[in-house]
Amino acid sequence: MSFEEYAALARQLSAQHRAGEQHAAAESARRRDLHAAVDYLQQRLTAQGQRLDQLGRAIGIDQPPPAPAPAPGTPGETAAWPSPPSGAGVPTAPSSGPPFAAGAPTAPGTGDGEVAGAAGAPGRAGVGAYPQLAAGEARLALPTAGSPAGGGVPAQRVAAADPAVELELARRMADEADRHGQQTELLAQRPALLPTWSPLARAVAVYAACGAAAGVLVLILVLASGVGLVDGFTLGAWICAGLPAVAFFGGYLVLGRWGRPAMVAGTPPRYLPLGFLICFLVVPMAYCAYLLMVRGLR
Repeated sequence: MSFEEYAALARQLSAQHRAGEQHAAAESARRRDLHAAVDYLQQRLTAQGQRLDQLGRAIGIDQPPPAPAPAPGTPGETAAWPSPPSGAGVPTAPSSGPPFAAGAPTAPGTGDGEVAGAAGAPGRAGVGAYPQLAAGEARLALPTAGSPAGGGVPAQRVAAADPAVELELARRMADEADRHGQQTELLAQRPALLPTWSPLARAVAVYAACGAAAGVLVLILVLASGVGLVDGFTLGAWICAGLPAVAFFGGYLVLGRWGRPAMVAGTPPRYLPLGFLICFLVVPMAYCAYLLMVRGLR
C-alpha cells in the first residue's frame, strides 16, 4: 500500500468518525429536547388534573377514593410462571436393555435417570422433542392463516411511531383541554340566576320581584279585610312591617342560593341597604296603588 492510498484511507476514516460524532451529538440533542417536552407536558397534565379536581369539588362531585393496592401473597394476585403446554414433554425411546450399558458413555439426563430426549441421544430413532411424521402428514399438519391453529401466528410488525409526532399530538390535546377548561371556568364564574346580568342589576331584580310578590299578598289581605276576615290593625302591621320584611329576607336567601357563582371565593355582594329600601317601598306603594285604583273606579 502506497503512502497516498494510506493517507486517503486515513482521511476517509476521519470523515466517517466526524460524521458519527455529529450524528451522535444530533441524536443526543434530539433526545434532550424530547425529554424536556415530556417533562413540560407532564407538568401541564398535572396542573390540569388539579384544576379539574377543584372544578369537581366546586360543583359538588365527590372524588372516588384510590383503589387499595393488593397485599403481597394474596391468592389470585401472585404472578404465576407459565407452565409448559400439555403434550410438550420429552418422550424417551423404549429400550429392552439396561439404560446404561457397560463401557458406553453416559448422556446428560433430566436428573431422574431418564435420557433427555434428542439432546441426550442425538441421532437415535424415535427420540426427539416432536413426533416423527411422514412428509405428507407434516405438510397437512402445518397450520394455515385461516385455520384455528394459525391464530397464534404473529402478524406483521407495526411500524414504530415517531416520538416527536406523538408529543406534538399530545401538546395539541393539552391545548384543547386548556381551552375547554377556561370555558368551564368562565361558566362556573356565572351564577345560575340571571347569569348575564351584573350583580347590582341582579340584586335589584330579585328584591323587586320579592316586593311584587309581597304586594300581591297585600292585595289579598286587603280583600280579606273588606269581607271582615282581617281587622285593620293586623292589616296595617302586615303592610308596614310584616310583608316587607318577608320580601327582604326572601330576596336575601334567593341571592345567596342561586345568585352565587360556583367558582367565586367568598360571599358575593347582596346589597342589603338597597334591598331593604326596595322591599319597604314596594309593599306600601302597592297598597297605595290599590287605594287609588279603588277610588278611581268609584
